[in-house]
Amino acid sequence: MPAPQHHAGAAHMSTPNPRIPFRLEGDSAALAPFRGKRVVVNVAVNVEYWPFDQPMPRAILPPPHGIRAVPDVPNFTWVEYGLRVGMKRLLDLCAALGIRASNLSNAQICTHYPRLAEAMLAANWEFVGHGLYQKALATVEDDEAWVRESLSIMRGFSGQPVRAWLGPGLSEKDTTPELLRRHGIDLLHDWLVDDEPVWMSTADGPMVALPYTVELNDVPVYVVANQASSALADRIRDTLAFWSRSGFDRTRVMTIALHPHVIGVAHRMESFAAVMAELARHPEVVFATSSEIGDWFTAQRAAPGA
Repeated sequence: MPAPQHHAGAAHMSTPNPRIPFRLEGDSAALAPFRGKRVVVNVAVNVEYWPFDQPMPRAILPPPHGIRAVPDVPNFTWVEYGLRVGMKRLLDLCAALGIRASNLSNAQICTHYPRLAEAMLAANWEFVGHGLYQKALATVEDDEAWVRESLSIMRGFSGQPVRAWLGPGLSEKDTTPELLRRHGIDLLHDWLVDDEPVWMSTADGPMVALPYTVELNDVPVYVVANQASSALADRIRDTLAFWSRSGFDRTRVMTIALHPHVIGVAHRMESFAAVMAELARHPEVVFATSSEIGDWFTAQRAAPGA
């Protein structure tokens, strides 16, 4: 019987993770501090466009009588409130604290909400690819055209190279990393396996898996688990307190994943603004964007086989 063929883009029985070799934290040496700090905070703001004439990707209100209708006015306007109001609050908070955020944006934010895209550009936020509009990439038939158009729009608007990507809903097809790699993406947030970047394999060469989070993420905290308004702030404080127990022995990335329609409401912004100010004052905390974190990592850890 011929030996099984291993492909970087396909799971197989002998390898639990087909792209990233397993290790325990501590198996590798600690990364050097980032600008002298041991906690690198990436404020990752997901800025999404949900088309009015399509079913909503997520709902805060269940459909009346269990019937999903289009247009879905309450859930569409829930999200657009975030673009109109929540985003202004996040922009103002980051400006006041001197934070350069990563905006993980659907590319059609640039074409359909140019006033907002211009505000993020003026704030010098890093533009990170997040699909064309909010739709799972695994459901897109021509995913290469989708990725190409998304990156073309975002690069053309921002003038930035756009090197990082988060799939909408962290959704991928089996060969999505290869596809992204061919189109100039070398930093991918979908594989949230560690508190530091790690190298991952693709058939088109290695790329960096950047930390992301479903734990310090306002959607699971508030929309899925329906926790109290201060829950995200409590989690951020507890994360920092736990890392401090070991004297911040490793340099770790704390990604804080935000959606303006979720975190940007007043009853959550009060506690969130307070904890962000605490982070800004903390002696071991530094803020960085996706590509800044990627470049810091690759300067220390060469790609496998390099």
